Amino acid sequence: MHVIERHNLILAAQTGDAAAINRLLVVCQADVRRYARKHCQDSDVDDAIQESLLVISRKVKGLKVAAAFSSWLFTVVKRECRKLSRIMFRYEPLPDELAEQRLLQRPQDDLRIDLAAALESLPAHYLEVILLRDFEELTIAEITAQLGENIGAIKSRLHRARELVREYMLDSE
Repeated sequence: MHVIERHNLILAAQTGDAAAINRLLVVCQADVRRYARKHCQDSDVDDAIQESLLVISRKVKGLKVAAAFSSWLFTVVKRECRKLSRIMFRYEPLPDELAEQRLLQRPQDDLRIDLAAALESLPAHYLEVILLRDFEELTIAEITAQLGENIGAIKSRLHRARELVREYMLDSE
């Protein structure tokens, strides 16, 4: 499916068009399955797919920007995988200090490779702000001016980008 067709399908689904929602679920099912296989225990893949598609069908109307659909889709799948994993292992997320210690114990070369992979996995709008802030060392005000967006949106996007990188780094252990 072409990008424009998918975008139009997402827009139609956001309006509550049941046929568009069903078609969108069919179109994105392969992506959901592929992502769930990577992030879930084998026994949880089908459950994660089903739960993710259910969440997507219910909440696509609340998605504010159609261009954010892909990153939102993968966030939903990853969240469902984590939920199933916590249920299975009674897992609690790592406190920041423990997460930092675990990362610091890894060899520098492994960290560099994982960081590059984590950055490559980010959607473009997240990658852009993290590169501007953390690599080019621009201030939030400078990023806001450069991208023409409000401060709240930039701060939120930067926070989410860092969170996604952190999750990726901890998951790759």
